[in-house]
Amino acid sequence: MRIALVSMDQQWLSKDKNFGRCESLTHIAATHTCDLIVFPEMTLTSYCLDVEAIAESVHSSPTLKRFEYLARDTETSIIFGAVLMESANRKPENVLCLARKSGEAVPVYSKLHGFSFVGEDKVLSSGNRLGMISIGDLRLGCSICYDLRFPDMFSALALNCNAVVTIANWPAARVAHWRSLLVARAIENQLFVLGVNRIGTDGNGLQYESSSMIVSPDGKVLQPVFSFGELDIYDIDLEDVLQYRSSFPTVRDKRYDLYREFYEQR
Repeated sequence: MRIALVSMDQQWLSKDKNFGRCESLTHIAATHTCDLIVFPEMTLTSYCLDVEAIAESVHSSPTLKRFEYLARDTETSIIFGAVLMESANRKPENVLCLARKSGEAVPVYSKLHGFSFVGEDKVLSSGNRLGMISIGDLRLGCSICYDLRFPDMFSALALNCNAVVTIANWPAARVAHWRSLLVARAIENQLFVLGVNRIGTDGNGLQYESSSMIVSPDGKVLQPVFSFGELDIYDIDLEDVLQYRSSFPTVRDKRYDLYREFYEQR
């Protein structure tokens, strides 16, 4: 399977400029026969908690419509992030969305863990369900940025997934954690981990560095087969997950039933 990751230099609150960049990069990915392209968290705005400025109704979202058209036009599935609200009397949610190449764009997963360190939990609702995407043989668990710090979530996803994606705006000040946690999640769960982070400087002055990657089920950071500035293209073989889990059966040896008892005894 061929996957493109975009380490995008997102322009602060500029949906038109950011979508123009997404459009150009998706066309490049399509010419290299990518099955999927993945963009960072809050793709068209950068990570911002001014929900009045960035939130859209899930029922009439221009962002969903734009990516729907782009996926259909390029015949490439697209993962992107947005802030969407179900109704006016509910707080918006930080969501991961999928636009299938058939042309349908939908929110798939709402971030489970609000980043309380910056007050995200005060202005955005947290989700309460795991998210999974199926594209051919790919069974892709979904996560957003801060979720990466919670390994139990990834263990649950690993029961039904052969890969997990994390879309993020993860600052350079903590990028060592980002890199280490991506590798750890791959090793713990013996699956592919896709980490997609932005680059550049955001509207709050936070700096980001190039750190998007795909990690193999045995913890190796893969090298792209093609690179075009912000765009890196990878080839992965999903059979590697089955083979590695069979030869070194860590996931099979997990004691989920016992862990549940430990939690209930707290």
